[in-house]
Amino acid sequence: MRGKLAAVLFWLVLWQGLAMALHNAILLASPLEVLGALLALLPEKGFYLALGTSLLRIGSGFFLGTGAAAVLALLAWRAPPVRTLLAPLIALLTTVPIAAFIILLLIWTSSKYLSAAVSFLVVLPQLYLALLSGLQSADVRLLELAEVFHVPLGRRLWYIHRPALAPQLRSACRLALGMCWKSGVAAEVIGVPAHTIGEGFYMAKISLDTPGLLAWTAALLAVSWLFQRLVLALLERLLATPGPTSQPL
Repeated sequence: MRGKLAAVLFWLVLWQGLAMALHNAILLASPLEVLGALLALLPEKGFYLALGTSLLRIGSGFFLGTGAAAVLALLAWRAPPVRTLLAPLIALLTTVPIAAFIILLLIWTSSKYLSAAVSFLVVLPQLYLALLSGLQSADVRLLELAEVFHVPLGRRLWYIHRPALAPQLRSACRLALGMCWKSGVAAEVIGVPAHTIGEGFYMAKISLDTPGLLAWTAALLAVSWLFQRLVLALLERLLATPGPTSQPL
């Protein structure tokens, strides 16, 4: 803990030193200037409305992407033709730059739900691949035993496949959480929907308000961190349920 605090203090001191050396708040605002800008945002209702709107939309995109990934991974695992059919789509989603999807979505629809759609597209392929890999990596001996005793599919998924996919799911979920917030806010900056974090970034940019820009960044980090902690806590609670070694099939 002390090491982490010392590291944070080191970078804050370095940041302050660079800001003092440049002496130009547009190029680099000092930590105190950023703190002042953040404190100025706190009494404004629009600040909390922007945080809540972005949280709702990006969070919705994440959970919808997670649900779609689970359904598609299950179908692909059970039916190889479905896996083959989905392969080009998943490859497309993982290789095409997210900016291309943002521009296409702006052409096709309003910017209001752009961040939700982009978050969905970012989360879907990452969790689909992780879930499919986990389903395929289950212990063959346990599966054969379950087949002999005619264990229902639902119980096989819960007691055999769930523990097998846990490591990939944890890793993919952490990555997807970070990427969905980065891409979601980037979409908001491009589309500039009203009452969002992206709008706050955009307004700070056009007014050359570097302290305000960094203050919005700090707010974004706080909200995304809280969302990530909540999702990971829910995931750990799900994965911590006793598995096949402690409960009968």
